[in-house]
Amino acid sequence: MINFVILIGNLGNDPEVHYSQEGNPIANFNLAFHTSVKKSDEPNWIKAVCFNRLAEIAEKYLHKGARVAVAGVLDQNRWISNEGVQKSNFQILVNTLEFIKTDGRGFEEGQSSNTGVPF
Repeated sequence: MINFVILIGNLGNDPEVHYSQEGNPIANFNLAFHTSVKKSDEPNWIKAVCFNRLAEIAEKYLHKGARVAVAGVLDQNRWISNEGVQKSNFQILVNTLEFIKTDGRGFEEGQSSNTGVPF
C-alpha cells in the first residue's frame, strides 16, 4: 500500500520544537490548506511533524503564516480520552519541505526566503 501526501498551505503557528529522549529535535506545526471539493471558505487543518535536521530548519526559518509545501506520510494517532471515548487524528510525518513564502526570518542578508529546501 502506498502512503504519500503532498500539501501546500500556511502555518497556523510558529513551529514548536521539543527533543526526543535521544536528544533529536522534533518540530510540530499546524498547516491550514483548502480543498476544491469543500464548499466552505474555512480551511482544513492538519498537524505536520518534522524530525532532526528538517526540524531545525523549520524552527529557524518558518513562522506563523508562512506558505510551504510539505510531502511525507500520513499517520493516524489513536487514544482514549479521559471520558473513555476513543479518539483519533491524522498528522503528516514530513520528509520534504519546500518554502513558498516566508517573511525572511532566519535568513542572512542577500539570501532569498523563497528558495526551496528539499530534503
